[in-house]
Amino acid sequence: MRLRSRRVATFAAALAAALVAATVVAAPPASAATAAFVRVSTWDTGYEGKFTVTNNTSASISSWNVQFDLPAGSSLGVFWDAVLTASGQHVTAVNQSWNGNLGPGASTTFGFNVNGKGDPTNCTVNGGSCTGGGSPGAPATPGNLRVTGTANTSVSLAWNAVSGTVTGYRVYEGNTVKATVTGTSTTISGLAACSTYNYTVTAYNSSGESAKSAAVPATTTGCTGGGTGAMAAAPYLYPGWGDPPAPSTVMNATGVKWFTIAFMLSGGGCTPAWDGNGPLSGGAHANTIAAIRAAGGDVIPSFGGWSGNKLGPNCSSASALAGAYQQVINAYGLKAIDIDIENSDEFENEVVQDRILGALKIVKQNNPSIKTIVTIGTSTTGPSWWGTRLINQAAALGANVDVFTIMPFDFGGGANMYQNTVNAAEGLKNALKSAFGWSGATAYAHMGISGMNGLSDQQELTTTAIWTQIRDWAKARGLARFTFWSVNRDRSCPNGGVVSNCSGIAQNAWEFTSITAKY
Repeated sequence: MRLRSRRVATFAAALAAALVAATVVAAPPASAATAAFVRVSTWDTGYEGKFTVTNNTSASISSWNVQFDLPAGSSLGVFWDAVLTASGQHVTAVNQSWNGNLGPGASTTFGFNVNGKGDPTNCTVNGGSCTGGGSPGAPATPGNLRVTGTANTSVSLAWNAVSGTVTGYRVYEGNTVKATVTGTSTTISGLAACSTYNYTVTAYNSSGESAKSAAVPATTTGCTGGGTGAMAAAPYLYPGWGDPPAPSTVMNATGVKWFTIAFMLSGGGCTPAWDGNGPLSGGAHANTIAAIRAAGGDVIPSFGGWSGNKLGPNCSSASALAGAYQQVINAYGLKAIDIDIENSDEFENEVVQDRILGALKIVKQNNPSIKTIVTIGTSTTGPSWWGTRLINQAAALGANVDVFTIMPFDFGGGANMYQNTVNAAEGLKNALKSAFGWSGATAYAHMGISGMNGLSDQQELTTTAIWTQIRDWAKARGLARFTFWSVNRDRSCPNGGVVSNCSGIAQNAWEFTSITAKY
């Protein structure tokens, strides 16, 4: 849970604000507007929610009033950027002095924490449906739409019944009706295996149809994870750093077939370039890729990393960034790409996070068979606030990311790198289950681990024995990716410290790569 400057610090303060707000007259319906809800982050006992209020008319509005219900068992916590009051389960949000006036097409946001699991239902803004839909006399919007089961080609859904006169319910995927039923559950069949779909539900009667519920993602089973293909084991190789070895030498010694090639950056603006200055054809990186393929292997280019001038902040839109990714995909006829999202310019930047996810969604739409991998840092218990936000946004935006990989190093792992890596991976699993509604097995099949061999920058020690333990743990659970940083460092130098061309420990040459290749 991440607190911001405008948040009320305690619930006592929230109650005090509510008493003050009791003298505020709720804004009357001013004009047509919408209010879109998303979860920003989720934890064991609740979540952070956000509404975006948008003026969809050609005239300005001077105030707004959003109302919604929280399901039984859920309650309002702290809030910010609006004055919220609760009467039982009913919540009213009125604009603050600085964000009530919205010009045509303008929008603003307000946020709050909820103690409990349920999303808002029965949402209205300035007296109309929050989605701009709904009809007078129509039923309220069904709440608590949820996934109750998944199979290779089907998903089962359920929702809460709506009181009053209800003829039936319609389940939508986008604007397409996928099921019409009189009860409060259904199964959608004929779906593709290992694919994610987003559904909403409405209630209807003779007077009309309710607004759509909040969307929920549902992912079919049938994913193939773990060591089912050589692509799963693709250690990082950096042609521009750390005395890079000849790929054929490593491949012949270890049996590894795939490498993740670091790093694709911005060559100026939204133009991709190796290390920020290397061309896509010719140069050390392109020659390395050619050598790997000549030896029967293949590659996954990695975009980003910790440092350098990156594409995410430089490309002005998701579509422009997708175009940069596509240039590299086309240049090498790729089967997979890795987006290594780190540091404050990409990872700790909401706008850039969303731009990257939007770009990956476009890439997947244009290249359905390509594997998209997102690699992020972690804490010893799982994704940080920023990592959880990225995962939740990937679900909300329908980015269709195939693999979420954590880097369990430089994370305070201390003396027990095996157990702390496992704990971090379990935290990732739980974050994916929460965001996507997946089972544990499905979450594992969308996960990866990217370690650091030998000594990390924080002097965390991962020996070959520990790396073997981690591999066996990941393999037993069918993780989709198992890799490390880096092949350049996969050489012995006892007491050598943290350097670019060896691991800092005693080991056989290419020993970490050999262990990884057996994944």
